[in-house]
Amino acid sequence: MQDYGSWGRYPHASPAAVVPVVWRSDLPELDRLPGPMLPYACGRSYGDSCLNEGATLLDVRRLNRLIALDEATGLLRCEAGVTLAEILDVVVPRGWFLPVVPGTRWVSVGGAIANDIHGKNHHRAGTFGRHVTCLELARSGGERTVLSPDDPLFQATVGGLGLTGLILWAEIRLRRIPGAGIDQERIRFGSLDGFFELAAEDHAYEYTVAWVDCLARGARLGRGIYMRGDHAPLAGTLESPLDATRVRVPLEAPAGLINRLTMRLFNQAYYHRQVRRRRREVLPYAPFFFPLDAVGEWTRLYGPGGFLQYQCVVPDAPSGGAIRAIFDRISRSDEPACLGVLKRFGAAESPGWLSFPRAGITLAVDFPYRGQPTLKLLDELDAVVRDAGGAVYPAKDARMSRQSFAAFFPAAPRLEAQRDPRFSSSFWRRVYAA
Repeated sequence: MQDYGSWGRYPHASPAAVVPVVWRSDLPELDRLPGPMLPYACGRSYGDSCLNEGATLLDVRRLNRLIALDEATGLLRCEAGVTLAEILDVVVPRGWFLPVVPGTRWVSVGGAIANDIHGKNHHRAGTFGRHVTCLELARSGGERTVLSPDDPLFQATVGGLGLTGLILWAEIRLRRIPGAGIDQERIRFGSLDGFFELAAEDHAYEYTVAWVDCLARGARLGRGIYMRGDHAPLAGTLESPLDATRVRVPLEAPAGLINRLTMRLFNQAYYHRQVRRRRREVLPYAPFFFPLDAVGEWTRLYGPGGFLQYQCVVPDAPSGGAIRAIFDRISRSDEPACLGVLKRFGAAESPGWLSFPRAGITLAVDFPYRGQPTLKLLDELDAVVRDAGGAVYPAKDARMSRQSFAAFFPAAPRLEAQRDPRFSSSFWRRVYAA
């Protein structure tokens, strides 16, 4: 039986019904389905924004057709269940690329819009929703409307977590590229100050991001490896993004495999694996954008409890400000922080009312779920983010309080006013709706 869970595997939730959506021309009668309902495709949201406990999921994975591609202008029209991997498989050989991609290619177009995803080029391109020229939305009352970016319902739908209705198709403006490679430079830096020195040069590169050791302390706080790059020609045959999984984690790891000791050893090895401070190479785009996609079912490594990914954004500050305080709290806690990713967001305004990215510094980090101690630390981090005027990403969240959500997203009442009354989610009922 298909698992309709989230990528973090926490919390566990079971829908009461799953209704497949197969044809745009023959939709289920939404007003007759048991509500509340929620669209579901790849389940790559980490928390409960893609879950609908005890209610109805609309499975849109078979709504997966490419409708049209104008190879002269780069305008692509496709159904909402098409994955980014499927798009890249078609457009990269033709000299085009998606304007924004996240850390995995296994995201549907509908999910990319509903979560207004961001990538390593936010400082230049902004969010995915900025490149959507129009979309069609079906509402539970039977209306089907083509929306443009100046429509309030479009602005509610982008970043709207699937709550405004069912996205049927979207038109996306692609970007021209010189080839399927990335000219990448990796630079090892010894502290958070080193990150800020490198991030000051972001404007010169299309893509920038850093892996960070969240357990390092003292003078090494925030050390890591900075990666930046641009599209480039690539010699040789390009592997299809649909066949890029190298290995699979066959079984669920025992609880406790990932702990402070094992993560310290891993971080030490990964940090020093790059012998020279700087390393430059041209590589295929997939390892640069989607390194974890090469490992199938990698979330099993976190054990039976699953994991929580915490992603926040806080205003930039010359000395690090709130982001330094967050690193300090994580490094001094007992929680085994994993896979830290640090980046500077640009000033481009997101089109969605509930879009997460905004100018500042964003940190994403995984925590194996260990019950109350894990939740207590994340509540403490929320307080730092609130005080700084930042936000936590709903697509990654499974536990923020209503009070925190209200502080992070003051436009939530505007979304509620545009929400389809028969659409809801476990996340929305937890943080907003009664």
